[in-house]
Amino acid sequence: MFSLSRALSRVLKRRLPGEINALAQPLGPESQPNLNELARIASSIRIMELNIKAFGYDLARRGQGALPVRSNLAARHVGLASKASTQADIESDWCAYWANEFKASVIYHRKLWELTYVAQAVYEHGFLRPGARGLGFGCGEEPFPSYFAAKGIAVTVTDLDMAAAQAKGWVQTSQHARSLEQAFHAHLVDRESFDRHVQFRIADMNDIPADLNGYDFCWSMCAVEHLGSIKQGLDFIEASLKTIKPGGLSVHTMEYNCEPDGPTVDNWQTVLFQRRHLEALADRLRDRGHEVAAFDFDLGHQPMDRFIDVPPYDGGTGDTAVAALGQPLHMKLAIDGFVATCFGVIIRKAA
Repeated sequence: MFSLSRALSRVLKRRLPGEINALAQPLGPESQPNLNELARIASSIRIMELNIKAFGYDLARRGQGALPVRSNLAARHVGLASKASTQADIESDWCAYWANEFKASVIYHRKLWELTYVAQAVYEHGFLRPGARGLGFGCGEEPFPSYFAAKGIAVTVTDLDMAAAQAKGWVQTSQHARSLEQAFHAHLVDRESFDRHVQFRIADMNDIPADLNGYDFCWSMCAVEHLGSIKQGLDFIEASLKTIKPGGLSVHTMEYNCEPDGPTVDNWQTVLFQRRHLEALADRLRDRGHEVAAFDFDLGHQPMDRFIDVPPYDGGTGDTAVAALGQPLHMKLAIDGFVATCFGVIIRKAA
């Protein structure tokens, strides 16, 4: 990701005649401010980005500091819905419990929500127990395999082959597991238990190997939006049910376009699902006897539900001004001009 002002500058440099391109540059040939209107607009975008991020991150940090210190938390049934991530979820006891289980701080970040959401779903459906079998898709460096192994659960970790992962950029951003080493987290499990319970397989989510079957549950965390299209993502969710036993659990989180109707990103490296896509999927699955957890499309009404972060989302881009703002904290963010968040879907296979 890179800032909008830099993106604009690159587009102008590639596509506009030299004279017009010069008008868009923040500085003139002698490093003096470029005072034309186009340059002023381009220069202001970057400052607006930084202001938005600074206020949003500060709001999140202040909110985290005001959260109560909770002790004696325990796993409990909350009747988890198929839903979007919200500030209320982050502030809930169930989220705090799972964050503690993963040795993570409670922060206002949708990725923490995904982690705790999947764990809560597996727990509520009775599969967080010794002897259960779990299958993870597109696992990257997720902590789930280590955590599940510590609970005596046999786990198969899957990811793309190396060439495909490099082509998609997952290797460079640590979102790809090329071996069990990337799935091992020493703070969650000892090596002996991990080696005994976890195995690694190459698997394309668009073409799940037929011998991956007989599991009690399967999961994916923000992977279905990277399969090439909305249709391919929905087809994968449906196909994932073939990997689990009757009565088994399939839980997935994804990038979600907060606008229920209208245009959305499709046929791209990251697609954005909408309410209509998920409801249509649920109708198909229910017609075939599967159970889909009731939908809750409430996007939240608290401050962090209304803050929309803008690119870049971390300091790894070399943007020192963004890096100085600290850890990115957000529940919603802009993706290709759309407001997006994470959404989780819980499916129980027909018995």
